[in-house]
Amino acid sequence: VAAAMAAERALTMATCTAPVNIAVIKYCEVRISPPAEAEPLTLSPQLKTTTTAAASRDFTEDRLWLNGKEMDVGHPRVQACLREVRRLARKRRGGSEDTAALSLSYKIHIASENNFPTAAGLASSAAGYACLVSALARLYGVEEELSEVARRGSGSACRSMFGGFVQWQRGERPDGTDSLALQVAPETHWPELRVLVLVVSGEKKPVGSTAGMQTSVETSPLLKHRAEVVVPERLAQMMKHIQERDFEGFGQLAMRDSNQFHATCLDTFPPIFYLTDLSRHVIALAHRYNAHHGHTKVPAGAPGVPQRRDTFLGPHVPPIPPQVAYTFDAGPNAVIFALADTVAEFVEVVRRSFPPATNGDQFVRGLPVGSAALSPELVAAVVTEPVPGAVQYILHTKPGPGPQLVDDPSQHLLGADGLPRSRA
Repeated sequence: VAAAMAAERALTMATCTAPVNIAVIKYCEVRISPPAEAEPLTLSPQLKTTTTAAASRDFTEDRLWLNGKEMDVGHPRVQACLREVRRLARKRRGGSEDTAALSLSYKIHIASENNFPTAAGLASSAAGYACLVSALARLYGVEEELSEVARRGSGSACRSMFGGFVQWQRGERPDGTDSLALQVAPETHWPELRVLVLVVSGEKKPVGSTAGMQTSVETSPLLKHRAEVVVPERLAQMMKHIQERDFEGFGQLAMRDSNQFHATCLDTFPPIFYLTDLSRHVIALAHRYNAHHGHTKVPAGAPGVPQRRDTFLGPHVPPIPPQVAYTFDAGPNAVIFALADTVAEFVEVVRRSFPPATNGDQFVRGLPVGSAALSPELVAAVVTEPVPGAVQYILHTKPGPGPQLVDDPSQHLLGADGLPRSRA
């Protein structure tokens, strides 16, 4: 009897990881029914959230910790996810009392950690809610399609429920229940594609993504035009570029779409400034780098090749094929796309342009990056007016899988007492 009572009191626990995703064609509406479609790229575990969910008869209240700090578990989005997963678990059991199943009346403890800056424009809420829903589903034995559940926490979270290249579909129902994510290509589809995240600030952004987008929907005529006219066409174009692994088309479209997305932020009233002077410095650096390679890799005088070294090209000049492409989400941190054979050189360009003060070998994190020697011509054309210490560090990653179950008990964020473990 004592053994049975001890087993009944024991924790039931599940731990999952979920990846950050970066929208290459930006969402136009967040948590507004029906949401506009988006085309994101799910990143590998260099950028991820880890979440442990535990239930026990002995817990007296639901509790939640984020990065070691206790948070409000009553937040409407958290509760929406918890209610929906429990509803699906109840439905799966068909109303029967499965004595072997976890009781839905038990209180729950949740601990979550990000290995990247939170609320700094790196899709932390997307990874966070995707991870929460995945852990809860595992805890309660739910196996249904879960992207619509994750979307209840954060619109962009549905995009982190799959790996590789994902499309967040608009859906038609007024309640948004058919607004789901769909994987269009796995993470193995484009093995040469790499992603560099230039972290210029880990600070929480002054205007949250959801609040900012709702204000834009209410006040920006440009956003309405973008949602109705621009995005549908760009989604089709981006799908084609991804399917064909066409970096030139992918890069040009990613940069143009990022620029227009932030133009809608400026068109919002009052305006929203996610980009900073440093963000614009990175944008100019990327264009100088592409312009340099456009002039050096194509013979002078070739048809369609501009004969001057403008940083920004006028509408009459054909666009230069990009070696790197940028996008910025709702924050100042730059996401740079490149092919694998370009990464080492561009990282060195960034290191010269934003010399690290004290980071040393930690300036580049994630996937390893080789060394590269820069030609004097490249340095003269691209590395202008260095800004020491402006980029805190670079995260080097690539497309990766969706949420993953963590089987190793030592990786649980909660201990046997249901409280957060020390992660020192």
